[in-house]
Amino acid sequence: MAVQCYDCFFLFDSNRFNRDPGGVAAALQKTIEDHGGEILVSRLWEERKLAYPINGQNKGTYWISYFNMDGSRLVEFNRACTLDDNILRFLVTKVDPRLVDALVAHTLGQSADESEESEAEPAEASK
Repeated sequence: MAVQCYDCFFLFDSNRFNRDPGGVAAALQKTIEDHGGEILVSRLWEERKLAYPINGQNKGTYWISYFNMDGSRLVEFNRACTLDDNILRFLVTKVDPRLVDALVAHTLGQSADESEESEAEPAEASK
C-alpha cells in the first residue's frame, strides 16, 4: 500500500500531559516514527472539560498531528495508541492529497498563501 497523509486527533490525559508535556509529545512522535511515519506537523490544540468522564478524567488535552504513513502500518499504529496510557481517545482519518498543504499551513497558523510565498521566496533569492 502507498504512503498516505493522515490526520490524527489525540485526547490526552490532562494530568499526565501537564506533568510532562515534552515527554508525552516525544512519546507520541516516537510512536509515529516507530511505525514508519513522517510527521508533517504536530501541536497542542487545547485543554478543555470533557462532555462526560473518560477513565475517571473530567478534563482532556487535545493534540493534532498530520503525518505520512504507509497504510499497511496503520493497524499497528492504532494498536499502539490504544495501549498508550497517555491517550484517552484518538481518531485517525485519511487526508485528501489536494488538502494536505492547506491543512498543514492552517495547523501552523499560516494561511495557504503565506506558505506558498515562503516556499517561493528562497527560490527567487537564489537567482
